[in-house]
Amino acid sequence: MKRSILAAVTGLVVWVLVASLLDRGLRLGLAGYAAAEPTLSFTLGMKLARLILGAFASLAAGATAAAIARSSPRVPWVVGVILLVAFVPGHLRIWAKFPVWYHLAFLTTLVPLVALGAALLSRRAATAKPA
Repeated sequence: MKRSILAAVTGLVVWVLVASLLDRGLRLGLAGYAAAEPTLSFTLGMKLARLILGAFASLAAGATAAAIARSSPRVPWVVGVILLVAFVPGHLRIWAKFPVWYHLAFLTTLVPLVALGAALLSRRAATAKPA
């Protein structure tokens, strides 16, 4: 049980760290992104970059949770659900600032991408074992 809790907490922390690092990268590498961020006046390309950022963070969170909670395949799903519950209120607050497709793309893929990150790690570990 302690390992599962540690895995879930670490998965959540990894999501925040990866998202924060990639967001810094967007600020530095994508022209106009830093200026658009305070008002959320992103271009289509910036919105897509933010969705990709969220996808990478979700995959990393799932892989991390699965690596720590090796014997508990439910933990990555729990991490995904916690992230979804955490993000819904924020998306409701900014609903008018983004198109519906953006909110739906982020929210509907959050849990599956965390689970996919866990599955990819499990698949890789299974193929890496000597026969």
